[in-house]
Amino acid sequence: MSIPVKLLSVATAVPPYKTSQRDAAMAAHQHFSARFADFERLAAVFETSGILTRHLVRPLDWYVQPMGWAERNSVYLQGACDLFVAAASKALDGAGIKAADVDTIVTVSSTGLATPSIEAQVGARMGFKTGVERVPVFGLGCAGGVSGLSIASRLAKARPGSTVLLVAVELCSIAFRLDKLTKENIVATALFSDGAAAVVVRAGEGGEAAIEMSGQYTWPDTIDIMGWSVDDPGLGVIFDRAIPPFAEANIAPALQAILATANLSLTDIDRFVCHPGGAKVITALERALTLNQGTLEHERAVLADFGNMSAPTALFVLERTLKTGLEGRNLLTAMGPGFTASCVSLQRAA
Repeated sequence: MSIPVKLLSVATAVPPYKTSQRDAAMAAHQHFSARFADFERLAAVFETSGILTRHLVRPLDWYVQPMGWAERNSVYLQGACDLFVAAASKALDGAGIKAADVDTIVTVSSTGLATPSIEAQVGARMGFKTGVERVPVFGLGCAGGVSGLSIASRLAKARPGSTVLLVAVELCSIAFRLDKLTKENIVATALFSDGAAAVVVRAGEGGEAAIEMSGQYTWPDTIDIMGWSVDDPGLGVIFDRAIPPFAEANIAPALQAILATANLSLTDIDRFVCHPGGAKVITALERALTLNQGTLEHERAVLADFGNMSAPTALFVLERTLKTGLEGRNLLTAMGPGFTASCVSLQRAA
């Protein structure tokens, strides 16, 4: 009989610069409206996004300065390291585990480059042991937190008793670009923010939740939906298709296909815990999954308070769900570049 993988703790962290959506909209208007004829029409996304506040790694004034990739990535390295330490330390404290007792670290990030990867950069600060196994993961975007938890749970299952730490950290704001006069760039400026989340898992007793199964589904011929372009000034967001209608039309069959591998179906799910990509995405998910409007209340609350932080965001929703009490079978889901849906099924620990 296999030993169940348990989620021991979840913790989150955000950078210090809290910005209201109103202030962000005013800054965007000041720097885009005179140069981009379609700005006023597109600027409505600041109001319809469902976001009230966001946390950024630098104050708003920093983002309007001319800068290139090297400066942006330098800020990424510093900010990602600080957020990693903050989130990981809280998660380990919550699990009652010392950093020196972590056997494997899964680090998920797609908003900057770090070689050595982030967990190595902060190894001395955290106190990780010299024999810790490092598993950095890049390129999963918004699906990274859920896919990272899937990877972490499989590694824990393969080595019962070992402690696996997952950290998802993203600094989406360093990709804010004043030189890109495109709809995609305006939408990104209105939606994205910075944050980190950490999870500790182990195959064994105890914990807050049992990880039952996980999987991914990648739609053919969809690599154009979401991703990064790499330019001299920095990363540039790619949105080549509208995501809410795609999610509404395609997410349910994809999740059904994943669940079928474990002899489960959508009707077996008591609660969906979703990545809140934006207000329209949340509404599309409720329609696709035949949920009453307003069902995804934690998703809307996280989006309002923090914006879309990419990979960590679904784990922020999971943290809130755990605090209010996990009941029945919960399906943690997110979509990201690929274009891919990822999910993890959790149940309250016995």
